[in-house]
Amino acid sequence: MLYPKILNVEPLDDYKIKIYYETGEIKLFNVLPYISGDWYEELMNNEYFKTIHLVASGCGIEWENGQDIAPHELYDLSTLIDNK
Repeated sequence: MLYPKILNVEPLDDYKIKIYYETGEIKLFNVLPYISGDWYEELMNNEYFKTIHLVASGCGIEWENGQDIAPHELYDLSTLIDNK
């Protein structure tokens, strides 16, 4: 299944991110359950967590050192907070 393009991502408090999709949907995703093990533990640092950014194509998100979350998980496991 193809997922809508991500237009923007915004880091929030408590290890949550706000994701803006091309469909007008704005969704809230909780990253905390993913923060475990050597690869993701760096996300516990709040300043590092804020380095989240879009992948150039808008098909996903990632942090400075390459940590990412699959686009289907971002879309399917997030909560809709607005639909413009």
